[in-house]
Amino acid sequence: MKKFAGHMLAAVILVLLIQGCGIYSFTGTSIQPDVKTVTINYFEYTALKVNPSLSNELTEALKERFRKMTRLEQVDLDGDLELTGTVIGYDVRATAITADEVAAQNRLTVSVKLDFMNRLYPEDDFSKNFSAYADYDSTNSLDAVEATLCEEIIDKLIEDIFNATVANW
Repeated sequence: MKKFAGHMLAAVILVLLIQGCGIYSFTGTSIQPDVKTVTINYFEYTALKVNPSLSNELTEALKERFRKMTRLEQVDLDGDLELTGTVIGYDVRATAITADEVAAQNRLTVSVKLDFMNRLYPEDDFSKNFSAYADYDSTNSLDAVEATLCEEIIDKLIEDIFNATVANW
């Protein structure tokens, strides 16, 4: 029993030390304690092929991730952190060709340019392109699978953007 109590005490001390440093959290984020707010601007759409709902879905998914995974208050202007993005690519290409030189699979790729600004720690600022894709069988039309593919691609993009901005991965 004494051994168990000793282990429990050590575990409690370890948790307090980790949380006490203020930067690491159990959600995987590493946000400095004095960073309190975030502004996530609407993602503009400049890709040649049009998907009218993609910008809104991407913006809202990113806001939702920050709401769920950080303690930051979302503000419309001048947050301590600011994310500004543009959908710069929305492309479909054949990825697998059959012996008859017909596409067996197609790939939808979405590319996003992100500008990240940290007003309190400007050394963390960056501009970076992110891209994600999903494959689909060429027997399906893009219209038939587009919503499902976009949902999968948005999940991947949000994960990458979140990790690059506040998880420092």
